[in-house]
Amino acid sequence: MSTREMSIRDAIREGLREEMNRDQNVFVMGENVAGAGGVFKVTQGLLQEFGPQRVIDTPIAEEGFVGMAVGAALTGMRPVVEIMFCDFITLAMDPIINQAAHVRYMTGGQATVPLTIRTTLGAGRSAASQHSQSIHAWFCHIPGLKVVVPSSPHDAKGLIKSAIRDDNTVMFFEDKMIYDLKGPVPEEEYLLPLGQAEVKRVGEDVTVIATSRLVQEALSAADQLSESGISVEVVDPRTLLPLDKETLLKSAAKTGRVIVADGGYRSYGVTGEIASVIMEDAFYHLQAPIIRIGAADVPVPFSKPLEDATIPTAKHIVEAARRLMTEEA
Repeated sequence: MSTREMSIRDAIREGLREEMNRDQNVFVMGENVAGAGGVFKVTQGLLQEFGPQRVIDTPIAEEGFVGMAVGAALTGMRPVVEIMFCDFITLAMDPIINQAAHVRYMTGGQATVPLTIRTTLGAGRSAASQHSQSIHAWFCHIPGLKVVVPSSPHDAKGLIKSAIRDDNTVMFFEDKMIYDLKGPVPEEEYLLPLGQAEVKRVGEDVTVIATSRLVQEALSAADQLSESGISVEVVDPRTLLPLDKETLLKSAAKTGRVIVADGGYRSYGVTGEIASVIMEDAFYHLQAPIIRIGAADVPVPFSKPLEDATIPTAKHIVEAARRLMTEEA
């Protein structure tokens, strides 16, 4: 396939545009998604292309417009809802968890809710604790939902297209700190299946299972560690629900040393779930205890120096890998 360089922001927009052109039932709604193009400009230009009937600005009422999207999905539409910061998703928990996630099960498959909810996560913008959380792990606890955490432009486009076509409700989390990250994106149409991890870098000594922005941090750490002879394998789950356990376990068994890195709070989160999967099914392959890296368990500070102290980075991964390599087998 021929490719071109594109940012994550532009890749998601292109995926939305392609799906809206392909299927008249796909429409976008959310706060400031029309004229303003979204708070992070992901939907910029879609209003001019598709009109106000399919690119809809909503009131500041997350429970209301997510509930409307659930109803629209039940009638055969394929809404894509944008919630500008994932912190605000707390206001829409009832329609997401009690309605969208359960209807297909409660009707024995007679009704589906093909709804995609796009939202952001990640700290680093000095936006304080109400605009900086990463609460994607909450939704991994709910059967009936799917949870996507892309880390590159290629993955973001392929996964948003698959999310829109899925007959289940998909939570699509975009790290606001990597919207400008550029990478190759095929010119031809493509889809990436939900529930399929990817080995982003092959290595022999340590496996780093990382999500979203932490994939880029893991790749940076792998470059640094290679200079001292430590070979790091980086695995990106890409979707957390469903989780591609087979790929994660294969890598863990291969290296025997595992780091799990995620931008959410460390306690009761993604790192704990993935670590338990490795412990249950690859324990006898491990040469050292699993190390988990996540955000500090504090409300995200407004102060930039304090905020930076709470955010996991490549430095933490490098330190963890060096520590693993000194553990007794």
